[in-house]
Amino acid sequence: MSSSRIGVLALQGDYEAHLKALARASENAVETIEVRRLADLESIAALIIPGGESTVMGMLLERFGMFELLKSRIANGMPVFATCAGIILLAKNIEASEQTRLGVLDVTVRRNAYGRQVDSFHAPVQTTIPEIGTIDGVFIRAPKIIALGPGVEVLAVYQGDPVMVRQGNIVAATFHPELLPGAPVHRWFIQSF
Repeated sequence: MSSSRIGVLALQGDYEAHLKALARASENAVETIEVRRLADLESIAALIIPGGESTVMGMLLERFGMFELLKSRIANGMPVFATCAGIILLAKNIEASEQTRLGVLDVTVRRNAYGRQVDSFHAPVQTTIPEIGTIDGVFIRAPKIIALGPGVEVLAVYQGDPVMVRQGNIVAATFHPELLPGAPVHRWFIQSF
């Protein structure tokens, strides 16, 4: 995928941190674009959905006419990497919520599972990816994965709980790997698809 264009959903949230992480991970060899319109979404080979406010992102995707195309592109195999609010937007089930979601990732998540903004923390996260190993997990108003569907592979855990998963072309994390200096998860994502 290194020669393909990667989009970062830029409707809301920490999309700039992902753009910088992609630049670090690829040494600026990967073309990136801020996805704000339908035409942007049509022009990319892969997408990153950042952290932010999942409810707002869902509403904006619908308002700008991007929701159905995004759902279709993911269902048809477009690689997508989502972090924090992004995993909520992708989740099939959100505990105690009927908010708009794409429903393409067979997980159940609990919003703000570790507390409010003031309860944010760093902790070691153990991945199953040999070239990554253990990394610093940055959890900011993080959701928690409370149930996994049968086709979902756990890629990383914190205190025995899954914090990064993969289902086919979808990778999703409850923490913020875009904040890691070497961007190892972004490098792995670029090389994996």
